[in-house]
Amino acid sequence: MLDHHSWAPHHVDQERPNAARIYDYLLGGACHSAVDRVLAQQLLDAMPQARHVARANRAFLRRSVRYMAERGVRQFIDIGAGAPTAGSVHETARRFGPGSRVVYVDQEPIVVASTRLVVDGQVGAEVVHADFRQPYTVLTAPAVRELDFSRPIGLLLCAVLHYVPDSAGPAALLARYRDALPPGSQLALSHATAEGVSGGIHEVARIYAANAVPLTLRTKSEIGQIIAGFEPVEPGVVYVPHWRPESPEDLVDSPEVAVYGLVADLG
Repeated sequence: MLDHHSWAPHHVDQERPNAARIYDYLLGGACHSAVDRVLAQQLLDAMPQARHVARANRAFLRRSVRYMAERGVRQFIDIGAGAPTAGSVHETARRFGPGSRVVYVDQEPIVVASTRLVVDGQVGAEVVHADFRQPYTVLTAPAVRELDFSRPIGLLLCAVLHYVPDSAGPAALLARYRDALPPGSQLALSHATAEGVSGGIHEVARIYAANAVPLTLRTKSEIGQIIAGFEPVEPGVVYVPHWRPESPEDLVDSPEVAVYGLVADLG
């Protein structure tokens, strides 16, 4: 926990909850403060399966990276990467695609500091401190510009765009990244939804909003509009456990996961 880590930046406001740190707590990580834990417990009270939702989303991320790596992608930009956990993107990418390069992007200073500790000294793994809602800043960062934009890139946006309200134009935001990608690139995206969900996902969204962390739940159709210019591969937009499961543990009560996932080719 941050209360005990000397590496945590001292200038960071830890009195306000942060979505990345809450997600880290749900995954069992250490990049969170007391206020994050309090809000996370409220989420668990509203939706007891919230930890499972986080784990299912993380498992989808690993499977999508494996899928891309096995098809020749050797460069990845992980937008809104969050704190590193076991089976991080650079570990998965290199396991299935030797020589892969990964750039992690996050705007949360504590997450960035933690990730830098993990990847320090590792060739081909870099960290960028930037707000993903500013594509120009992300795409012109030195670590990103060092990628080979003549070769395919895997763009990872897992559990990110549901923090972008409709008024901020999530489709236009994604289009900025899409237009910078070279031919053969792929997108992995996951997004919170209330479609077909009987659990407390609406209460989760209310709790987030009450703490200045807006969460926009979108339908499969709405997600399809956001990813214009990309063509989803089979099985399309599905609950994350159903996206190419690799083991029985991946297949759970899908609607209760409340997250859609997809991998798509650049059109």
